[in-house]
Amino acid sequence: MHIQFFGAARTVTGSKHLITTEKGTKILLDCGLFQGIQTDEFNQNFGFKPSEVDYLILSHAHIDHSGLIPRLVRQGFTGPIFCTSATADLCKIMLMDSAHIQEKDLERINERRKRQGRPLLEELYNAEDAQRALSMFKHVRYGQTFHMGPENEVSAVLTDAAHLLGSAAVHLNIPDKGTFKQVTFTGDIGRPEDRILRRPDVFPQADVIICESTYGDRLHEKEIDMQGHLLKIVHETCVQNRGKLIIPAFAVDRTQELIYALDQLSSAGKLPQIPVYIDSPLAINATRIMKEHDECFNPDILDYIEKDGDAFAFPYLHYVSDVNESKAINDRKEPCIIISSSGMAEAGRIKHHIKNNIGDVNSTILLVGYASANTLAGALKRGDKQVNIFGETHDVKCGVATMDSFSGHGDYNEMIDFLSCQIPERVQKVFLVHGEYETQVAFKLKLQAAGYKDIHIPTLYENVEI
Repeated sequence: MHIQFFGAARTVTGSKHLITTEKGTKILLDCGLFQGIQTDEFNQNFGFKPSEVDYLILSHAHIDHSGLIPRLVRQGFTGPIFCTSATADLCKIMLMDSAHIQEKDLERINERRKRQGRPLLEELYNAEDAQRALSMFKHVRYGQTFHMGPENEVSAVLTDAAHLLGSAAVHLNIPDKGTFKQVTFTGDIGRPEDRILRRPDVFPQADVIICESTYGDRLHEKEIDMQGHLLKIVHETCVQNRGKLIIPAFAVDRTQELIYALDQLSSAGKLPQIPVYIDSPLAINATRIMKEHDECFNPDILDYIEKDGDAFAFPYLHYVSDVNESKAINDRKEPCIIISSSGMAEAGRIKHHIKNNIGDVNSTILLVGYASANTLAGALKRGDKQVNIFGETHDVKCGVATMDSFSGHGDYNEMIDFLSCQIPERVQKVFLVHGEYETQVAFKLKLQAAGYKDIHIPTLYENVEI
């Protein structure tokens, strides 16, 4: 058996891990888009032949895990795509949205490449490719065993990873050299105290673990009063300074967490009577899908919904789909809260809102999730005084605040807690993926202290025999 790493290797985007069994069955774990600066070529070329891949198992719907599925299909993949029903529902909107973004981004990228005298790129995929890919999705329930390969040689089970609606850890039972290897791919590991989702599930003992490591070198702030912190930022920006609060947020889960928090503040009579705009058609559709999958919700929000009626609707909340209405928000001078995707501020309407408010000393950009270093959100989080937006340099004059308590990724203690159902001595190999290299080195030390012996940090395209 071989595992080859075609993405999320010493970086946090482009998740793709290809397992080849003893009999030659090829199983791809995730098919994510590389995001950030200078990733065009990585997205154009997989490093393997899509037509040779037999199966795809998708851990969750985030674009850095699912965003290249339509291109995989365009280039010859014809097998089934296994995931939970919630993941499939989210992909229906996210992959179509991604196809639209690809079209717009390609025009901008090729204009730049033409000026540089470089060859133009072909489109990654279009809406037709996305629709064809979506027809290949096969829904799997948590805990349901499904099979792959000749004579059903490989069995697999998905368990709840609590990172995103429908997110899953993948557990494979693979015949190898006269015995069986239990291989676990964690996907992205959620947090045990998520405000909307259930706690992560325990999972079977593994021989090999492919483990994410996004926050492997840090602990999240212990937010005793998250709502109070959020309210303080709202009050300072919108009431005292009469500015706009701009929040880049992932359209799925992070945006809904923010709406839920603001809904609770509104129900308690604490939220100022100012407009709150959810300026993202994707987030609006994701909120609808989230309401349809309350089987993923934890008891606290279910109890709140029973009493309040709706956790995602309150006075002065406006869901904005129309592009002209989106543009009009920037022309308004009154204080408001604008929540828009993407979370790393690399695409979508949020870039326009940041561009229009980054020079306003009274406004604030609030960062509420992970931001890769080479993204706009990463530059703002790092404290850069100048940033590039749509090819132009802008001085950062507005305030920049962060709230790590909204992160959907577990910190190193929470990830180790997720792995606590394992007997470390029985785990033969741990591969760290989906993290910056320095972070992975730090997390490796944490895992060694927890009893895991053989921990490897693979490089891009590295092929390892198990």
